[in-house]
Amino acid sequence: MPSTAYTLFRKAVLTEQQVVCVYDSRPRQLCPHIIGHNKSGEEVVLAWQFAGESSGRLPQWRCMRLAHVSGISLRKGRWHEGGSHRTEQTCVSAIDLDINVHVRKRR
Repeated sequence: MPSTAYTLFRKAVLTEQQVVCVYDSRPRQLCPHIIGHNKSGEEVVLAWQFAGESSGRLPQWRCMRLAHVSGISLRKGRWHEGGSHRTEQTCVSAIDLDINVHVRKRR
């Protein structure tokens, strides 16, 4: 059974909503793009972080283990995404939902 965090992030992908949360003790604002599991079987999400706090520059892609996410809320707002995708993502090895394949392709 998926965690509450997984369920909320999955809903955010399907409805193209922004996520506000805390990850590694830092507030984040992001748009999740791909959700599933990593090679270790952990629930993970690949998201474009456009605001909040980060150890690096923003905006940037962020691979997040959902067990480390708290204070999750969804909100409507402009959808953010990174520029060109020059390398294959390695965050999510078992993809459940990819916004570009499962959501936007249906339109």
